[in-house]
Amino acid sequence: MEDYEVMVPFQSLQALGCHVDAVCPNKGAGDKCPTAIHDFEGDQTYRRAPEYLALNEKVIALVKEFMGQGKPVASICHGQQILAAAGVLKGKKCTAYPAVKLNVVLAGATWLEPDPISRCFTDGNLVTGAAWPGHPEFVSQLMALLGIKVSF
Repeated sequence: MEDYEVMVPFQSLQALGCHVDAVCPNKGAGDKCPTAIHDFEGDQTYRRAPEYLALNEKVIALVKEFMGQGKPVASICHGQQILAAAGVLKGKKCTAYPAVKLNVVLAGATWLEPDPISRCFTDGNLVTGAAWPGHPEFVSQLMALLGIKVSF
């Protein structure tokens, strides 16, 4: 997984006082999950990319459960490949990293162009973003979905 795309929302929600649990196939409480940090150029090797998580029956079952119960779901970049594999995008409006557009459209969703790449969208219980430059908007929309308000 992309380190920024996991840790920024994770720590942002913690900073807002939320109890946040991270789950990963074949990992137990306290285990570490490998992450990668990359920019938009260059090569990276992923050991737990969404392409592989989308093949995990437990991951798919969890996604179906959350979406089926209308629980908040936030997905960024290539994470929408997991949503597509779970069959939960039909009728939704969402975005993703542009290379994932075909997955989103073939899964029955309406593609929303991430222009600029930091653009995020909310449709019902689903917040989607295209890439980590959208973290401020992504976290803000997730906060609204969760009913979290910050005042100064």
